[in-house]
Amino acid sequence: MEWRFNVAKQPAIELKNITKTFGKVVANKNVNLTAYRGEILSILGENGSGKTTLMNMISGIYFPDEGQIFIDEKEAHITSPKDAFKYKIGMIHQHFKLVDVFSAAENIVLGIEDGKYNLKTSMDEIKKISKQYGFDLVPEKKIYTMSVSEKQTVEIIKVLYRGADILILDEPTAVLTPQETEKLFSILRRMRDDGKCIIIITHKLHEVLSLSDRVSVLRKGEYVGTVNTAETSEAELTEMMVGKKVDLNIQRNEPKNTEDRLVVNSITCVDRVGSTVLDNVSFSAKSGEILGIAGIAGSGQRELLESIAGLQRLEYGDIFYFDPKTGKKESLRDKTPMQIRQMGVRLSFVPEDRLGMGLVGNMDIVDNMMLRSYTKGHSIFLKRKKPKDLAMKIINDLEVVTPSASTPVRRLSGGNVQKVLVGREIAASPTVLMVAYPVRGLDINSSYMIYNLLNEQKEKGVAIIFVGEDLDVLIELCDRIMVIGSGKITGVVDARSTTKEEIGLLMTKPKDDGKENNNG
Repeated sequence: MEWRFNVAKQPAIELKNITKTFGKVVANKNVNLTAYRGEILSILGENGSGKTTLMNMISGIYFPDEGQIFIDEKEAHITSPKDAFKYKIGMIHQHFKLVDVFSAAENIVLGIEDGKYNLKTSMDEIKKISKQYGFDLVPEKKIYTMSVSEKQTVEIIKVLYRGADILILDEPTAVLTPQETEKLFSILRRMRDDGKCIIIITHKLHEVLSLSDRVSVLRKGEYVGTVNTAETSEAELTEMMVGKKVDLNIQRNEPKNTEDRLVVNSITCVDRVGSTVLDNVSFSAKSGEILGIAGIAGSGQRELLESIAGLQRLEYGDIFYFDPKTGKKESLRDKTPMQIRQMGVRLSFVPEDRLGMGLVGNMDIVDNMMLRSYTKGHSIFLKRKKPKDLAMKIINDLEVVTPSASTPVRRLSGGNVQKVLVGREIAASPTVLMVAYPVRGLDINSSYMIYNLLNEQKEKGVAIIFVGEDLDVLIELCDRIMVIGSGKITGVVDARSTTKEEIGLLMTKPKDDGKENNNG
């Protein structure tokens, strides 16, 4: 990879001794960082390292307690997003801020300061910007009909329309297919070559190495250093972030003595407004195997796991559990989570919504351990473990950062909440373990800790269903990968022989039957 950065280029942003605190928490401490025009700079760091806080100060959401911000070598006072736009700074957040019933063009011009615009003239300008950088956008198209990548395009064009030449993107590829990611990268490279300054926050090291010119690393709110992308590696960047060497290899053993543990047979589900969210879905989850589920966000992943857990009503079809001790086949259809548990089915579910479905935010860690064993008329915890002992074991084994086991979980960071939830479900010794985005919000070190825990469960003969968004991880961790699109299964591939491109095509091309396609 040819490194194209030229030190003679002009600084777009200079941060000098930036400090920001929230109460007793120091989010950023004496950070010095420079981003140049005509470059793509990635910002890396563990969760809680201060990346987003730092970018929020550049974009006017926060104001630094100490330090100075320079734009084009002149000191800037940015106290609001409106100020940031005056300095031609635009931030594209991970969660889009669009009005669904408006068109792309209406969203792009929405909020313009003087409130005066000609929609036809605006559309012409939008088309000009799209052509210049290679965007595919229909200005008249309504937001609610758009894919995730199209909505992201609207957000990017929105800041370009306002004249931004310093763009900050927060986790821009989190929910994109490989094809969409590469297209976005191509557009960002064109912007860089046009002299714009691009800053990206991401956790995906392979994307950092593919796209960036330089990488700046933060650790625990402090600036660690900046390296040229062409002269570094994933291992070096990880060590800079974590402060120690981390093994970045996921151990994947061959499945042994696999047998059906869960069989999903032609299930169909509809949502509250009558739309079909799962359409004739069939597959099996086997003991001693990790079955990955890939798909664009909102393709039915959540509804699929909830239907197995007894949280989503089936319109058609059935779900069967095969007891490993008796070999008995049990139908889970129309059973509540409590009834499923009373049947002796050892099913653990780590949902996407940690505090909404997984844990009770106002309860402490110990009480949340007790929830897993509570049944109507009884309050006896797992006989093999007292709740406090289990809480302390999870805190120690998973390195949960918390003042104590009696701290309400809502006061923990998102990553630490996830560790508590995953640890509790694994401690229940399940025969089927379903996890939805289990490393979302976790830093690299913690993510690999979770991967190792899942592999340990696989070795014990647990059937694991893993819903993920990072295709590299799915390919490296799982045995089979099932792809879902628009509520239908579009293919099942062998993780050892597939490619990201093959999975990406399956993610965007749903088939008609919705049944498992056993290519692997």
